[in-house]
Amino acid sequence: MTPYEALGGEAGVRALVDRFYDLMDLEPGYAELRALHPQDLTGSRDKLFWFLSGWLGGPDLYQSRFGHPRLRARHLPYAIGLTERDQWMACMMSAMAELGVDPA
Repeated sequence: MTPYEALGGEAGVRALVDRFYDLMDLEPGYAELRALHPQDLTGSRDKLFWFLSGWLGGPDLYQSRFGHPRLRARHLPYAIGLTERDQWMACMMSAMAELGVDPA
């Protein structure tokens, strides 16, 4: 079973991504991370969903639209430091915990 399947496929990955962005948008502790994103998070939600789907062993939705993710290159325009990294990880871990996803 792939991680994609273990999360519940498309619906599970979408729920994880949506909870991640909901938390990022609502929690003051993620303010620096939120500041890196556009006001409307629709495109960000879709791109993370598409990326995670393929990364977790599901359909390669991101790659079929944009080619290889080249994550470092795609994030170069953004000032991502330790604070933003730590906030991203904390936000994702919180979203996973709320949905009962075991990171192991």
